[in-house]
Order: sequence, then structure tokens, then C-alpha cells
Amino acid sequence: MDLLRIGVLGTARITTTALLEAAANVPEVTVAAVGARSQARALAYAERHGIPVAHGSYDELVADPDIDAIYNPLPNSLHGPWTLTAIAAGKHVLCEKPFAGNAREAARVAGAAAGSGLVVMEAMHYRYHPLIRRLAELVGELGPVRHIQGWTSFAIADPGDIRYDYALGGGALMDGGCYVIDCLRLIGPGEPAVTAALADPVDALGGGRSGAVADRATAVRLAFPGGATAWFDSAFTRDGQDRDEVHVVCERGTVYVQGFIRAHSGHLVAIRDGSVLADERGSGDTTYTEQLRAFAAAVAGQGDVPTSAAHAVGTMRLIDDAYRAAGLLPRGD
Repeated sequence: MDLLRIGVLGTARITTTALLEAAANVPEVTVAAVGARSQARALAYAERHGIPVAHGSYDELVADPDIDAIYNPLPNSLHGPWTLTAIAAGKHVLCEKPFAGNAREAARVAGAAAGSGLVVMEAMHYRYHPLIRRLAELVGELGPVRHIQGWTSFAIADPGDIRYDYALGGGALMDGGCYVIDCLRLIGPGEPAVTAALADPVDALGGGRSGAVADRATAVRLAFPGGATAWFDSAFTRDGQDRDEVHVVCERGTVYVQGFIRAHSGHLVAIRDGSVLADERGSGDTTYTEQLRAFAAAVAGQGDVPTSAAHAVGTMRLIDDAYRAAGLLPRGD
């Protein structure tokens, strides 16, 4: 396998964990360049993290002929546009979640990806960890699924955080809810549909028009073909502990995962007929390392991408439907 040379768009905090630390454990990958909104910013970031090349704009990075792939951790509203730009430049893309601002934009990106021959992957990193594969196996063993519940709650102390900014694609459903929706699609019996939603809006940043506000919390009810149901809520809090959990009720038992997003430190318990069938904790490489390894393998033609651009369209459609059901505008509308 040839060395995969990745360029980073911007200097987002998530890059350290999601890419730089992961790349240290994936010898097939090197972080070869960074592009920022100014040369000084790019140079400072490159020096701090040992990245050999610094570009003073995103365009320069994407045009760099010595870069094979782009990692896109920009604000949510920039995921779609810069992924399209990278595809047009012939680069593979690992794009942070949520994949786009809304379903229409995601469909445009998926269309471009489909005709490109490139690997374009949404960074639903949890999907690539063995504990989540174990979750899917146990659900299959105990199924059929009757009901799924999920929770995400992240503490954000700063009310001016960009994750509250509607114009930048912010909101609790976009930030944490996308993980739960993706998990529902992984383990549920078919594609779910939104039946109801309730949001707690906050006109913190980027609002102004009626409905053009971010959500500090959103609760969503869904139904699967055949009658199974699901419910989840995703929230931002000013303090407290982060929470991410999923609980699956099957015909022959239950499966519960605490910490499913960072599955390498998660805890899975399965019950059948009142007895513990499985009690397992995440271990080994981080979800980010597993994801990066899978991305490199896919680029080399040695693996599939379950979190493809085409798959991401379905998740964004459910996010849009949930916002509309809650009386809020989808991002970008």
C-alpha cells in the first residue's frame, strides 16, 4: 500500500484527536500539509504539530499536487462546499460529520462522489470499532428489534460557541443527533422515518428569520417499516458530564451501550432471558484510528466504506425531517 498523503483543511480542535493522534498509529498514512485562512496561522499550526507543509488558504491546500486526500473538519456549513471542491480537484475526502448542511447539499456531494472514482467518507468514526460491530451482531442474535432509545448530551460552557450558530450549521441535532440517527440506521429493521419531534430553540447566533435558530436540545420519535419504533434526544448543556448511550429492545432480549460514540472506552451489556449474555468493554485502538485505517484501506481498494457519501444523504434527510417536524428550519433553508 502506497503512503496516503493527507492535507488538513483548517485548524479545528477535533483534528488533534481525529487525525493527528490516529495517524501516529496508522503507518499507511501521513499528514503532509495544512491549509488555513492565513499563512501565519497555517505555519504556527504546522510547527506545533510537525506538519511539513503550510498553505495560506484552503484553495492552495486542495490544489497541492503532493496531497492525495483531504480531511475536512471545518464548520458544518462548509462541509459540503469544500468536499465538492476537493472532489473536483481529484482528492479523496474524509469529511467530519454531519456530512453537509442539509439533504439537498449531501445529495449534490454524493452525486459528485459517485462519478469521481474517489473515496468520499463521512467521519462516523464509532462505526469502525469492534464494539459497535459486536453491538450489531448481538442485535441480530436477539432480534427482531422492537424499540431503540438513544441519548447524546454534550457540555458547552460558552453560549457563543459556533455549535450554536445556525448560519454555520450548528445545533444539538446536527452535532450529536447525527450519531444516534446513524446508529438507528445501522441496527434498526430498515430505514426509519420521523413521526414527531420537539426542539428547544436558542436564538444565540446566526438567527434572525422566523425559524432560523439553532437547537440546544431536540427530541425525535421515529418508526421503522414493520412497526418497530425509536426515540432519542440530543442536547447541549452549560455544564455536567457528556452522555452518549443507546438501548435496544429486541424480541429475545436487550442490548445497551454506554459511550457508543467513543466505543474504545464504551461499555456493552446484553441480556437474554434475564441472564447476562455479554458484558464487554471497548479496548484496543481508538475509533478514530480504526476509521483512519479503514479510510486508507478503501483508498487502496482494499475495503468498503459503510459511511459513504451516498449513505450520508439518508442521515441528513432524517435530520431535515426532524427539524421540520419540530417547527425549525433545516440548516441552509
